[in-house]
Amino acid sequence: MINITGLRMKNPTILAAGIMGTTGAALVRMAHEGAGAVVTKSIGPQPKDGHSNPSMVKLDHGYLNAMGLPNPSYGAFLPELEKAKHKAGVPVIASIFGGNADEFRKVAEGLIPGKPDAFELNVSCPHAMGYGASVGTDPVMVKSVTSAVSEITDLPVWVKLTPNVTDIVTIGKAAQEGGADAVVAINTVRGMTIDIHSGYPVLGNRFGGLSGEAIRPVAVKCIYDLYDNLDIPIIGVGGVSTWQHAVEMVMAGASALQIGSAVYEGTNVFSNISEGINRFLKEYGYANIEDITGIAHERF
Repeated sequence: MINITGLRMKNPTILAAGIMGTTGAALVRMAHEGAGAVVTKSIGPQPKDGHSNPSMVKLDHGYLNAMGLPNPSYGAFLPELEKAKHKAGVPVIASIFGGNADEFRKVAEGLIPGKPDAFELNVSCPHAMGYGASVGTDPVMVKSVTSAVSEITDLPVWVKLTPNVTDIVTIGKAAQEGGADAVVAINTVRGMTIDIHSGYPVLGNRFGGLSGEAIRPVAVKCIYDLYDNLDIPIIGVGGVSTWQHAVEMVMAGASALQIGSAVYEGTNVFSNISEGINRFLKEYGYANIEDITGIAHERF
């Protein structure tokens, strides 16, 4: 059992936003597959169709996607959140997005009746014009939207950071100054793939976000840097598919792990990773995961 920003979790694995989080039933399924907590698909102020297909493609070492934040709006999603809360049996975190502080506040207020356990602010999606990274690359905006949500709720507020910046620490500090209880690092890395036979970009949006194994070293470095500079917990995400990957992120400074792309390879990934972490801790004589959090900072 671990405690992250007041949320009690049976293990440190969390379903990442955007993967199997579109319906209450899907969130419940991931909880029953072993996730210690689940994060919803990012929900915004109004219905959004997202980008045209193809919106996702599998690569050698990960996935490239440009979904475009499709969602039914916070009002239409409320019943799905309520269903997840009723049946999941684990903390349910509502991922939300908006184009400015007022929109973030509006969505958060609209979802509070569904009783989420926390909010995750998506200021990092790399392929939705006017949202996501369009907000999250500006520290002033990040502080503003974080403050807007923190001021209207006592629930924990997590801020999901983009790696598509020169200095992620500056953005992390802005989130902390705005009242964030934790940061989530990282979202996908901007990328593109082209069909060499036709010359056309493969994705309907031309470019998208790279996830999976290829970005894990980027995530580890971002977590490492944030751990040195923030006073709030870091939830690591980006390319975690084995318990070894998870331990590496924890040693860099993560207090818990989100798992996204690896779910496509099998939903037993949550239990496999949590069991592997427990075996590792026992083998090396550590009492709990906190004993290895950030340990790499002592090893140079």
